[in-house]
Amino acid sequence: MREWLISQRGNQSQKSVAQKVNISRGAYANIELGKRNPSVQLAKKIAQELNFDWTIFFEEEVVETKQKTKNPA
Repeated sequence: MREWLISQRGNQSQKSVAQKVNISRGAYANIELGKRNPSVQLAKKIAQELNFDWTIFFEEEVVETKQKTKNPA
């Protein structure tokens, strides 16, 4: 789960943010839950709307990938 993204959204609803970046609320919810990663273009739109650096989506993914590699299931 991307707690930092939920925190950054603040008092706005998922639906409100989703509408502003032109995706469904469900798609946005899955991004917050970490079930889906946004494209670069979408990451930039969300970041612009919520005022943060868009690259954080991909920095987080790199950390998770490295952890999975070091600790195989």
